[in-house]
Amino acid sequence: MPEIRVTPLGAGQDVGRSCILVSIGGKNVMLDCGMHMGFSDDRRFPDFSYITRHGRLTDFLDCVIISHFHLDHCGALPYFSEMVGYDGPIYMTQPTQAICPILLEDYRKIAVDKKGEANFFTSQMIKDCMKKAVAVHLHQTVQVDDELEIKAYYAGHVLGAAMFQIKVGSESVVYTGDYNMTPDRHLGAAWIDKCRPNLLITESTYATTIRDSKRCRERDFLKKVHETVERGGKVLIPVFALGRAQELCILLETFWERMDLKAPIYFSTGLTEKANHYYKLFIPWTNQKIRKTFVQRNMFEFKHIKAFDRAFADSPGPMVVFATPGMLHAGQSLQIFRKWAGNEKNMVIMPGYCVQGTVGHKILSGQRKLELEGRQVLEVKMQVEYMSFSAHADAKGIMQLVGQAEPENVLLVHGEAKKMEFLKQKIEQEFRLSCYMPANGETVTLPTSPSIPVGISLGLLKREMAQATALPPGLLPDAKKARLLHGTLIMKDSTFRLVSSEQALKELGLAEHQLRFTCRVHLHDPRKEQEMAMRVYSHLKSLLKDHCVQHLPDGSVTVESILIQAAAHSEDPGTKVLLVSWTYQPLLASGYRTKSWEATSHLCSRRACPRPPEALLPAGAPWLQLQDCVCASGLHCVLHGQPRPSPVGSPGTRHLPGWLL
Repeated sequence: MPEIRVTPLGAGQDVGRSCILVSIGGKNVMLDCGMHMGFSDDRRFPDFSYITRHGRLTDFLDCVIISHFHLDHCGALPYFSEMVGYDGPIYMTQPTQAICPILLEDYRKIAVDKKGEANFFTSQMIKDCMKKAVAVHLHQTVQVDDELEIKAYYAGHVLGAAMFQIKVGSESVVYTGDYNMTPDRHLGAAWIDKCRPNLLITESTYATTIRDSKRCRERDFLKKVHETVERGGKVLIPVFALGRAQELCILLETFWERMDLKAPIYFSTGLTEKANHYYKLFIPWTNQKIRKTFVQRNMFEFKHIKAFDRAFADSPGPMVVFATPGMLHAGQSLQIFRKWAGNEKNMVIMPGYCVQGTVGHKILSGQRKLELEGRQVLEVKMQVEYMSFSAHADAKGIMQLVGQAEPENVLLVHGEAKKMEFLKQKIEQEFRLSCYMPANGETVTLPTSPSIPVGISLGLLKREMAQATALPPGLLPDAKKARLLHGTLIMKDSTFRLVSSEQALKELGLAEHQLRFTCRVHLHDPRKEQEMAMRVYSHLKSLLKDHCVQHLPDGSVTVESILIQAAAHSEDPGTKVLLVSWTYQPLLASGYRTKSWEATSHLCSRRACPRPPEALLPAGAPWLQLQDCVCASGLHCVLHGQPRPSPVGSPGTRHLPGWLL
């Protein structure tokens, strides 16, 4: 049986170092290739030995997909491709392709130039790695090879973030990466169609959180900043270069303009210019409001926000500083934090999630004495606030996406184990789906049922609808339940279509052949065949007054589509053989039985004897029982309730309508 296998190399019951291996339909795909912000040793990158311990990874992977430019999703990419060894395609959106190398280079400078780390990727490796990147447009189906295809959907979160559908034949997996189901001041909400994948792999960063009103959060944020500035304090807001930084800059710019505040707002040097450039370049990825007003006014050209210089950190008086990175694990934000942490007038506002092991996570957990590099102890006296402006979906948003995509199974990654467990139970209860949360290195195997898509002709659907609506109200089929559809299946160019038999004959240029079923009934009657046929005709005419009974010139009798003929027995002149013949036509005409008929048969010593189609029998017709199969090899017939023994044949049971005799 076909199956889908998923193994997290990172982000399994953990946040950071996203890297998921998926095997689907004989293809191997790696989803994201991130680093862990909380480690600076071998645990920083995923353990790629799970893929193979020998040879280059290109031989084992069909492609790599990067969901967005955050380092916990792409930070290990140059190490993976240039140092471990991968030459295959790396798929990502155009904004991700443009911004990724800039953030990777900033990260390399901090790790190598400032911290002096060895065995790290170089600037040239970043360039060589990005040469393997292939840009993907939203809603564009990209054919990786003859069988594997991928499709990108808008994920919100940050500029260029995308969810990806991976499809091989009828099997499919959707990987969300990081996404946000709530639109903000510069990006829209994530969206995916009702693709019904076999598996949805979703982030679960805020698995147990339901955020309050966005307006309330913005009001609280502005209040905290304003109060700190008014008392002469400094506000540090650690952010990543692109994403929440632009969101909060727009918010403060508008507030400063409205309140006519004079305290300076600074942004890390160079990042504002870079952000402006990319938001201009990729304006279609922003929300509708920014796209509409962009020609008249660029929302990212700020009047009150200036470039930051390191010397400003020691300046007296109030100020607000946006500095990178967002988790206080390195760089300018950590340097400023060290200088301002000892003053209780100051405040640090953490606007997003912080990975365990980072300084940001430690101060949010309540630590007030931090041991930094060189065993230096830093006492934190400044106020610490956490205000979630994170662009991750909360629990409500995750549930919303599951309902939108309608997957068969759900797998949680990029979250903390305890919170994942809560969300897992919630998904299983509400959607009645299987939900998984594997740890790093643990493999989940999902058996899949292969399905073959079949197109249905409009004419056939219209005919079925017309027949259904013609039924009495009590017999109308339930619209929500599956229905049996009769038609002819045509396979052409590896595609299947279900059409009416008339359309199939016309398309294929074939003549219609009619299949008739025939039963033989042996009767003891010394009269001639013509007299016996006339007797049968008279009997049926008087019995079935509401039906069309005819006596044809050749001596045969018809009742609707049923043909009855009398013939002499080859060995016994006193016995006549009554041949009853019919075609299978499931009519829905008034007065006819509409029960379904299953074409079953008994095997006798000579041939199979199919049961007459019940669909052709007039409603309320009496039944007589014929024992044994109805063929010339032997028969126990019942005529007027009197059984007549047959010389040969084994006992069985068959049914014929009594009005035929």
